[in-house]
Amino acid sequence: MFNIKNKTILITGASSGFGEACARLFAKKGARLIIAARRESHLKTLAKELFNKYKTETKVLVLDVRNLGNVRKSIESLPDKWKGIDILINNAGLSRGLDKIHEGSIRDWEEMIDTNVKGLLYVSRCVLPLLVKRNKGHVVNIGSIAGHEVYPKGNVYCATKHAVDAITKGMRLDLNGTGVRVTTVDPGLAETEFSVVRFHGDKQKAGSVYKGLEPLYADDIADAVYYAVTRRENFVIGEMILFPLCQASAQVVSRKEC
Repeated sequence: MFNIKNKTILITGASSGFGEACARLFAKKGARLIIAARRESHLKTLAKELFNKYKTETKVLVLDVRNLGNVRKSIESLPDKWKGIDILINNAGLSRGLDKIHEGSIRDWEEMIDTNVKGLLYVSRCVLPLLVKRNKGHVVNIGSIAGHEVYPKGNVYCATKHAVDAITKGMRLDLNGTGVRVTTVDPGLAETEFSVVRFHGDKQKAGSVYKGLEPLYADDIADAVYYAVTRRENFVIGEMILFPLCQASAQVVSRKEC
């Protein structure tokens, strides 16, 4: 196994959901963390908690992945001891709205494209040269079943996750011959802030997504990421699609009467 103890891991979108769960698990396993997100207070609280519990060495980055200048400045300004990034987890992403394409919000579209596609590209463009220079490392892009299937009213969100899938495959091709591994982890139904964000804070509407079923949780996705990055260095898991037992595809879900 690849031992992550004392390895440096950069996690975007680390203030909640999959990113926070990854931070907690990797801290428990002895890694050094760079946790990045827009919500500074959440990051500082998490960093303090991880230090108190595991003595984790953590660097907080207040980062908006949609802003190339912010991303570039944040990565370039890292102290030398933090630039030796071993693992990049591109987790920052969101969904906005669930509308037919002719009724969709342009603002929602732009936020999804800027975060899910351009944000992933900006962070990767700034971090990958550091990995390539050292001829080692691992990139994990958090995708979605929506990157493999398109479902009604999912139009632009699905398009962004299809882009993540294509970018991941492109990374793997372009980094072939270096020591950098590339993985995509693609969850199906998983209960985090995802649906609350999609429905602009409507918790009742968000809760209906998971009514009558047991979804995956953030810890499940973190466990999958951990498995992927801890394989021996010649063993690359290219793609992982994760479902709860009740789900067979993006649209085929078994629900119990409540």
